Parts: sequence; structure tokens; C-alpha cells
Amino acid sequence: MNQAPRYFALIPAAGVGARMGAGSPKQYLKLGGKPMLRHTLDAFQSSDLIAHTFVVVSPDDPYIDSVAPHHGVTVLRCGGDSRMESVRNGLAVLANTLAPTDWVLVHDAARPGLTAGLIEKLITATAEHPVGGLLGLPVVDTVKRCIEGEACGTIPRNGLWLAQTPQMFRYQLLREALTAATDPNTITDDASAVEALGLTPKLVEGHPRNLKVTLPEDIRIAELYLAVSQPELV
Repeated sequence: MNQAPRYFALIPAAGVGARMGAGSPKQYLKLGGKPMLRHTLDAFQSSDLIAHTFVVVSPDDPYIDSVAPHHGVTVLRCGGDSRMESVRNGLAVLANTLAPTDWVLVHDAARPGLTAGLIEKLITATAEHPVGGLLGLPVVDTVKRCIEGEACGTIPRNGLWLAQTPQMFRYQLLREALTAATDPNTITDDASAVEALGLTPKLVEGHPRNLKVTLPEDIRIAELYLAVSQPELV
């Protein structure tokens, strides 16, 4: 008898957010009165499809204990120097917890606009895919190649997507892909590690509210999305 698929969230949150220029890691900056990371954790907590959520932080993180909920979230203090290393370390710690065929949804801590509807959309569209998949948005603007501040060519946008998270892969495949990766600078997301194995993940259209907060001006945009009551995004 086949076991029903299980879905787990894994959130790498060991980054320092240098481009934000804040006094604390950006994932702990407040949006709408609540730490950014807590918005992210609450999104997974609100989904009935997620069995459990794991968040990876640096070993000496002084903030997480006051931010993470006491139920449904486990803190893993094994963060690395890069996103790839944090995810890889987290998966290694979970070797005796997750089954090889369990699905892992890796999500950026700095994407506070995630909703239960988007999580359901990704799982519904990807659960039968042989590789896995990720949320993303088709590129709609004209894309220019820039050299020293000047436009030096236009890149056809047909077939171009902007990757979002969560990115969903089975535990064994994701761990194998990240173990095979040797240069964290070339693996900017989990899908790129899987693609390096010659596999093609499914792209599922996400939503602009699921933006990544990287620069100070992104905070206001994220707050605007969070302030607007959204229907379930499916």
C-alpha cells in the first residue's frame, strides 16, 4: 500500500542581508508590525497540506527563538555561508526524519507575500511531475543587455521566466543535486542544482506579491501587498 505523499517546508534563513544595510538580518525586519520571517512561517502554518516546517538559521542566531512559533516549526541551527550550503546542511540534518520520496518545498525567508493558495497551486500542479517544480513569473518587460551602463542589445523575452519560491523537489533528488553542486555562486536556487543534473523542473505561474525583499525600497512594496486582503491565489 503506497503511503500518501508528505510535503515539508524548508526555509533557509541564515543570510545577513548585506544589501539591505539594516542593523539586523533582513528576515527579521518588521513588515506591518511583524518580522518578515514570521510572515513566511505563517504562510506555511496556514496550509493544511504542509506536514511540518523547518527553518535553517546560523548557529549563533539571537533572534529566531522570539520569532518562530512554538508549534509546527522546528529550528535547525546549521546555516552555512551561502543559501545552497544552508539548504544542503538542513537536508543532511533531516536524513533520519524525511523519507526519500517526501516532497520538500524550499522557500526564501525574504518572500513574505506567500499564501496558502500559492502553496496549494504549486503542490497541485507539481505533485505528479517526475522532477518537481517551482513558482515563477513570465517576463513581460523588454530585456536589455547592459554593458557599463549602456543598452547593448535586446534579448528576446519569449520563454524567459523570473524564478520564485517555493521550489519543490523530492528529498532524495534535492539532496543529490545539492551534493553534486560544487560552486555555490552558480547555484542561486534549488532548481539550478536540479537542472545541472540534466533534469527539467515544471514552471508554475506565481504572483507578483511573492516578491523577494532585497533592497530597502522593496519593504514598502511588500507592505502594500500584505495590507491588501487577497483572495486565495490558486
